[in-house]
Amino acid sequence: MTAAFRPVPSGASLTLVLFWFSLAAQTRSPDIDVNQQAVVETTEGTFVLSFYPDKAPLHVRLFLSLAAEGAYDNTLFHRVIKWGLVQGGDPLTRDPAKKSLWGTGGLNKIKGEISDLKHVRGTLSSVLLPGKPDSGGNQFFISVIPQPTLDGQYTVFGFVAEGIEVVDKISETPADANAVPVKPPGIHKVTLRPARPVPPPAFSQSSTEELAKYRAVLETSLGEITLEFFPNLAASHVRNFLRLAQAGFYDGTSFHRVVRDFVAQGGLLSTRQPLLPDFRQQDLVRRLKPEFNETRHLKGILSMARSDEPDSAETSFFICLGDATSLDREYTAFGKVAGGLDILDKFQNVEVEGETPKQRIELRKVRITN
Repeated sequence: MTAAFRPVPSGASLTLVLFWFSLAAQTRSPDIDVNQQAVVETTEGTFVLSFYPDKAPLHVRLFLSLAAEGAYDNTLFHRVIKWGLVQGGDPLTRDPAKKSLWGTGGLNKIKGEISDLKHVRGTLSSVLLPGKPDSGGNQFFISVIPQPTLDGQYTVFGFVAEGIEVVDKISETPADANAVPVKPPGIHKVTLRPARPVPPPAFSQSSTEELAKYRAVLETSLGEITLEFFPNLAASHVRNFLRLAQAGFYDGTSFHRVVRDFVAQGGLLSTRQPLLPDFRQQDLVRRLKPEFNETRHLKGILSMARSDEPDSAETSFFICLGDATSLDREYTAFGKVAGGLDILDKFQNVEVEGETPKQRIELRKVRITN
C-alpha cells in the first residue's frame, strides 16, 4: 500500500537521507526482544499483533521500538477500505490541522525486506512511498482479505493473532472517495507483552464441566429466552454454538421458520441484517459431525438443524415448541430452555405463511453468561 506523499530530496541527497534513516532504524534498539506481541487498544476494540523476526528483522525491531516509545499512542487509522485493508501509524495524525498531510509522516526509515510471505487475511505490512521500495517507516497496513496483488511488493512483517474482527470493524468505518475516514478510528495505546502462541478457538479447551456452566440469553423481539447446554452429550455442538454467539454471528438474525406445536428455527446466517461477508463466515462456520443422543425432542429442547446429510449442520438451530419426538436420534439435541418457556408460547401465536412468519421475529443479540 503506497502512501500519499510530498516532494522529497532527490539524487545524492536522497541517498544520504535514506542511508541515515535506515541506519537509525537498525541501531535504535538493537537489543529489543523480538519475541514480543503488540496489544493495540483502539476506539473499536483491542487486537494483538504477532511478528516474523526471521523474515523481516529490521521491520519487526523498528515497530517494536516505536511501540515501546509510545510512537503509536493517540494516532489514527487514516485510510480504510471496507473489507479490504486499514492503514495507520502516521505520527502526523495526532494533529487534525495536518489532515492534508496524513499518510506522509514517519516514512523513509528502513530498507525493504521482501520475502515469500503472502498478503493473506490479517497480514501486517509496511507502507511505502510510490516507487520507493526502501521507504518504510512508522506506517503499516493490515489486510482484511487476501491481497495477492501486493505479494512481493511490500514487506510482510507480522499478522493479527487475536481480534481480527476488530480490524474488520475498523475497515467498515465510513470514508470519503479517497478512503479517508469521516471519523477516523483511533489507536489509544500500543503495549508490548511476551509472545504467546496463537490462541485456540474459543471454548475448544473448556471441559464438559466448564461448558455446562455457560448460559446463552437470546434477546428476541418476543422476549428473552435463556438456554443451558448438554456438553456431556454433544460437546462439539455446544462449543460451536457458544463460539458463534460470542463472535456475534447470531446477532441480527431471525427465527425464519415456525411450526405450531413443533419447532421454531433460527440462526440461519442468510437472515442476518446486515449480512456477514463470506470471509468472516469462513473464520468460524464449520460443518459439524452428528452427535445424536437419547434426548427426547420435547418442548424446550434445543437442537441443531441440518439438511439431508447427517454432517450438514452449521449454524441453524431450533427450539421445540411441543412434541417433536419424530426427530429423536436424527438431529443433535444439545441444550434446553432454562428460562422463558412462556416466550415459546408466544411463538405459537405467530402468523405464518406456510412455515414463514409474516412479521420478522428478530434475534437481536445472544449474550453468553457463566
